[in-house]
Amino acid sequence: MLGVPLPIWYLITLLVFVAILFVVLKRPMYEVMALSFVFTIVITGKFDLFWSSLLYPSTSSLFYAIFAFMVVAVVFDETKVVQRIIRLILSVVGRFRGGAGYVSLLGSTFMAALSGTGPGNVAATGVFTIPTMKKTGFPSPLAATTEMSASMLGNLIPPSGIVILTFGILEELHPGSIALSSWMIAAYGIGLWFFVQRWLTLWGFCKYYDVQPIPEEERPRFRQSFKLGWPALILPALIFIPLFMDAQMQNWIKGRIGEAGAEAFSFSVLMFTPGMAAAYALWIGRKAMSSGKINRSALNDMFRHSLNRVVPISVTIYMAYATSQVFVELGMEDAVRDWFVSLGLTTTVLIVVLPLFFMLLGMILPGSSQIAILGGATIASFAALGGDPVLFAALLPAMTGALEGMTPPLALGMYVAMGIAGSGFKETAKLTIIWVACHVLLSMLLLTGMLPVLGL
Repeated sequence: MLGVPLPIWYLITLLVFVAILFVVLKRPMYEVMALSFVFTIVITGKFDLFWSSLLYPSTSSLFYAIFAFMVVAVVFDETKVVQRIIRLILSVVGRFRGGAGYVSLLGSTFMAALSGTGPGNVAATGVFTIPTMKKTGFPSPLAATTEMSASMLGNLIPPSGIVILTFGILEELHPGSIALSSWMIAAYGIGLWFFVQRWLTLWGFCKYYDVQPIPEEERPRFRQSFKLGWPALILPALIFIPLFMDAQMQNWIKGRIGEAGAEAFSFSVLMFTPGMAAAYALWIGRKAMSSGKINRSALNDMFRHSLNRVVPISVTIYMAYATSQVFVELGMEDAVRDWFVSLGLTTTVLIVVLPLFFMLLGMILPGSSQIAILGGATIASFAALGGDPVLFAALLPAMTGALEGMTPPLALGMYVAMGIAGSGFKETAKLTIIWVACHVLLSMLLLTGMLPVLGL
């Protein structure tokens, strides 16, 4: 029809269906993705794929890793270990111009990486960071957009689930193209580039608005903050170092347990790391728990109260993964790849067009859904036109999850931050466009391969 392959029409129909449920009917995303899976089966008529696609995520260790890291986020929150880190950061950078903004950038990025939900993290951490920024001279729109951009950045930094989801799709298309640990290190490397971009953008805004440091009497004292917070600084190392060692010692590991053993070892590291981090957080933060100590009753209460946070995100990712498997069976990647090639596009054109396309799509679709529906097809198309599929896949979370809820006028993350900051739409949207434009331009630059990425 009109030269467009049938699988792409299925995709367009699904996008319209999702937009109606999510934007018009305001249904929660976990419900939307569950219905989207059924809708995809119905419109394609592939009822024989129902059970195999639905059960597919349950056979993937990646899904269990995503779930494990979301549970770790609950433990970190309950034990207040992240608050210790934020307080320590505030004692160091609070003396600088715009110090409260840098605390928001550091703290909210870290929390969002754990929770895997940008707009939700705006609401959770914004109630603390936005008033602090305003108190130190940030205009309301700047306070709102700083928190928004920091929270959305967390979606592209491990252990965010969207990073692991993307690896699963890449592995389906190009098995063995990159080790899981190297992939995670590359995600940290890409996150570092975007963190620097946001840091420089914030520095420019602070200069423009003449934002002052946090008053000395309101800054935490470094000695006291360090005494309380230094044990919490070990947590990022507990997550990063095992992944880094696995990525850098692949040849040594393969030489001793073989290629299959090394792959199994990588997945084991990914599963072991969150458990180790959670155990350490429980130990150093046991006094902050409601019972004041670790016991079965306290742990039961903590995990019971976390169900409303963990389960909806888990269902969303699970059903997105199942839906993507239907499109894999339909040959979506081949259809889109061949179609893109027939259009005579170049890699340079794709480098410009695809980040803009995902930017607009992020107004109506969460990043995980974009990757589940379009990830395989766009990776295949980029590779078919001479691009590096691993690099493109590594940047997918940046082009989808990190832009989700940021692009006006349908910017959920922006609206949440606006509500907390009490800023108006027009002035907030103007600053948001600057944050988004800088992010998109960096995405394009990284896609060219001109900037080095750790792990790739």
